[in-house]
Amino acid sequence: VQLQASGGGLAQTGGSLRLSCAASGLTFSSYGMAWFRRAPGKEREFVAALRSRVYYADSVEGRFTISRDNAKNTGFLQMNSLKPEDTAVYYCAVGRPILSEIRGTRSYNYWGQGTQVTVSS
Repeated sequence: VQLQASGGGLAQTGGSLRLSCAASGLTFSSYGMAWFRRAPGKEREFVAALRSRVYYADSVEGRFTISRDNAKNTGFLQMNSLKPEDTAVYYCAVGRPILSEIRGTRSYNYWGQGTQVTVSS
């Protein structure tokens, strides 16, 4: 199983980026997917998840949109109205979490390598 995250880069405050997560070696549609991030000096934190419905961290609600294209085995994270505090390495993950644990890192079996997002002020 491989997850390849891409689309990170440098953006200005208020700008947008779209992350992609290409999956291989598994039946992508059978899994829930999520995005996490790790900012410098902080622990990995939940950003968004998509299974039967979407879930967002309060800090990104209304600005970020998680989606997927099962036909292409690819997940996405559209990030708008970016803020400097969104600067982090972003990771995609897939798994079969129970809904009560959908925000937990332990709920996901497979992880991408991470893509750096830097938002300048």
